[in-house]
Amino acid sequence: MSTRLICLPYAGAGAGVYRHWKALSTPDLTAVPIQLPGREEEFGLPFHPTFEAAAQSTADRILAAVGTAPFVVFGHSFGAALAHGATRELVARGGPRPRHLIVSGTVSPRHRRPLPISATDDEQAVADLCAATGQTLDGDLALLRDPDLRSLLLPALRADVSLMTPDPAREPEPLPLPLTAIRGTDDALVPTAPWLDWAAYTSEPFHSLDLPGGHMYLADDWDTMWKTVRGLL
Repeated sequence: MSTRLICLPYAGAGAGVYRHWKALSTPDLTAVPIQLPGREEEFGLPFHPTFEAAAQSTADRILAAVGTAPFVVFGHSFGAALAHGATRELVARGGPRPRHLIVSGTVSPRHRRPLPISATDDEQAVADLCAATGQTLDGDLALLRDPDLRSLLLPALRADVSLMTPDPAREPEPLPLPLTAIRGTDDALVPTAPWLDWAAYTSEPFHSLDLPGGHMYLADDWDTMWKTVRGLL
């Protein structure tokens, strides 16, 4: 049976960012992006009010997407935090649970902080985003050049960023499954020590992997990142 690779998007994005991986899917590994409310085909639905609500809702969506198939959970940045939260929820429910959790581009839960994004000025919010992540308005961010599109896209970004407060549990609750943490070597948002602290969040094997690039290293080469994930599994 094909393994489902559950893919959770980064802040402000929808499931469509993983269209590259859907096209690369094979009979043994199938990318299954999970949509979040308030974007793309769910535009207009209310955003998650709290991180715990987001984790619970995402866990429900994951179970609906995988059925009885084996699965792995992957998330990048905000999506990585949500991947961990949803996996913790699945474990707390007694399963089914993923065979592996892959967190990309984020520090461990007790070290996370919201990005300093302007809550009122759209142009400043875009500038804040670029400064924090080291990105320019190219690729997926090119849409933010247009004022009308910017006004449509920024509410989701602000909603996601607002949820990135430190884990209320504070102390790690090790998960009974392997965990891999990945980051871009030039990612200023993910310092080494808070990133490697993910080791405290599993009672099974932990692996860390540095890849070339900044905060959005995976979007620089989706094909290579897909091969990397396949190699991990």
